[in-house]
Amino acid sequence: MHRFAETRPRLEDYWRSVILFGRNVATFKFALGASLLELSDLGMEFVTLEDLASPFSRHLCEHLKLADRQGTSPRSRFLDTCRAHNRGEVSTDELVTITARMGFVNVIDAFHVVGPGPVPVRFYVDERKTKGGIRLTENLERLRERFQYQNLPHEVEARWRLVETAWDLNMPRHALAVDVDEANRILVVHTHEHGRRDITGCREALNGYQKGTCFYCSAPITTDQQGLRPAHVDHFLPHTLKTQGFGRRNLDGIWNLVLACVDCNLKKSARVPALPLLERLHTRNEFLISSHHPLRETLMSQTGTTEFERRAYLQQTHADATMLLIHQWQPTLEEEPTW
Repeated sequence: MHRFAETRPRLEDYWRSVILFGRNVATFKFALGASLLELSDLGMEFVTLEDLASPFSRHLCEHLKLADRQGTSPRSRFLDTCRAHNRGEVSTDELVTITARMGFVNVIDAFHVVGPGPVPVRFYVDERKTKGGIRLTENLERLRERFQYQNLPHEVEARWRLVETAWDLNMPRHALAVDVDEANRILVVHTHEHGRRDITGCREALNGYQKGTCFYCSAPITTDQQGLRPAHVDHFLPHTLKTQGFGRRNLDGIWNLVLACVDCNLKKSARVPALPLLERLHTRNEFLISSHHPLRETLMSQTGTTEFERRAYLQQTHADATMLLIHQWQPTLEEEPTW
């Protein structure tokens, strides 16, 4: 008899839930996440607001140069100060002082909140009222020891770029579509007013939603192409179908792109992944849709506005591909899947 197995989230799963699925009304969460990783690398445990303000404001100032809109609110005194710093009107010391006073009003309280409440694993304890700062927990230290830690800064950056680009373009959600530059493996947006805008690397944008594992065999992968087990961008339904009259289906769309380890990418070749992997693709795509800006609208336009329509689209497309290529492929699992 089949029994359901309990899934125990790993430390990196809690972190990714905050970065990928937490509520966004401003990008302060990403600046805080990037700062926490940076301070953790320095071996810091207790962090004063002034210590935190330095990397926090620096990350925000850097991103304001890329996209001026960093939140849903039309005005922010703190962001105006960051803009003034970028114009050379506010010194670095002044910026740090103002950030310590104004920059953390909501984000420290809200960082761990995902959905209806906070995640059970915390990466810092708020000690602002008693000691004037935050204390990094052992969870952050333990996270640094895990293989996936090397991917996390890139995932924070990629998620930040996706969110800020959607806000900065100020376009209706249904009109915002993300394309893939196949040659450079980056995500781009095309608009009449702004032309082409490069957003972020395809690997970095997709890796967190696969929990840093190969789509097929579940082995750990990294977005660092010089590192151990580099991630390859793979077409789930083989790219060769484009030369075999496969209709108007966009095989280069995000819906059909997954990250794979080198071995699986080579072994799969021009075969259609077996049906259980189609269910996995649907799950991955629903992860992307649930994280909103701007991949949600892109995937819905490519595969369907409802979950039922998206499932039907994948089923029919998979069936048509099998009729053409005949051969299916099922990988050998290297590790037990975590999603």
